[in-house]
Amino acid sequence: MFEVAPQLLNDSLVLGDFSLSRLLLCKDSNYPWFILVPRREGVREIFELSEEDQIQLIRESSYLSQQLNRGFNADKMNVAALGNQVPQLHLHHIVRYSNDPAWPGPVWGKVPAQPYTDSELANMQQRIAMLLTEEFTPAP
Repeated sequence: MFEVAPQLLNDSLVLGDFSLSRLLLCKDSNYPWFILVPRREGVREIFELSEEDQIQLIRESSYLSQQLNRGFNADKMNVAALGNQVPQLHLHHIVRYSNDPAWPGPVWGKVPAQPYTDSELANMQQRIAMLLTEEFTPAP
């Protein structure tokens, strides 16, 4: 049975599901930072997915990146599957701006995470629901 890795759940909130992947929001309001986790048990690498799932993951990742880029007016979209600390396959999608606290370097460890306020979180959930209209089901 599929479960999101505890480390990911500790650092993020569930926003909803695409047909293959669960979408998470990183609990760091310094950056619009999202994580796609394919709902497949025991998968650590993209090549371990079936060919059909690989294609679907790229579709979901590309769609998410496109919508985030447009909806957040990104200067750059950072998309990465690292997995060095959390082996479960997951793809980070981080909206970057030339004036963000870590630019132009990586976001990891640059500044302390800034939690979302309740109103910021509600706004983000509403914004995502408006941006992601294809094959996305928001969490209840």
